[in-house]
Amino acid sequence: MATRNVGIRGLGSAVRAWVAAVAAPLAGPVTRRRHKAALAEQHRLHFALLCKAMDDPALASVLDTYETPVPPEKQRQYLFANALYVNALHYHRIGALSLAELHGHFRVMCQNPVFREYWAATEHHRKSLPDASEEAGLGHVMDELIQELDDSDTDEWWVVGETPGDSP
Repeated sequence: MATRNVGIRGLGSAVRAWVAAVAAPLAGPVTRRRHKAALAEQHRLHFALLCKAMDDPALASVLDTYETPVPPEKQRQYLFANALYVNALHYHRIGALSLAELHGHFRVMCQNPVFREYWAATEHHRKSLPDASEEAGLGHVMDELIQELDDSDTDEWWVVGETPGDSP
């Protein structure tokens, strides 16, 4: 009887191992879908909070973490600039934008002087990010794009595939 139980237990272990081996590849797509769904929900919440802050100066004051005083109207613009930036990051993170496409969106965003003011006003926020983080790396990309714009003599520098000086 004891021998028979050992054989059945061994069969149970083999079945569990087989089920785990078969289920593992199937769990990957489910996990990725859950991760994307969690990112989408977090993005919706972030956007809803920003919208409330843009609509209510009392709530916007909670997000006023700038190093210098920012008038309420400018802060609303900064909150909207943040929403645009975070939206682009979100689309990249869920796979809807490639890195090259994100770079293109960044180029367009940094054409706007209000966005560039927002970016400068939030520099100290980005300094708190770990250097190895994806967001810190993308922040450096934006910094470089803004520097290119500041150094450029032409407004056409941002056209995809061109760099300053390549325009006819």
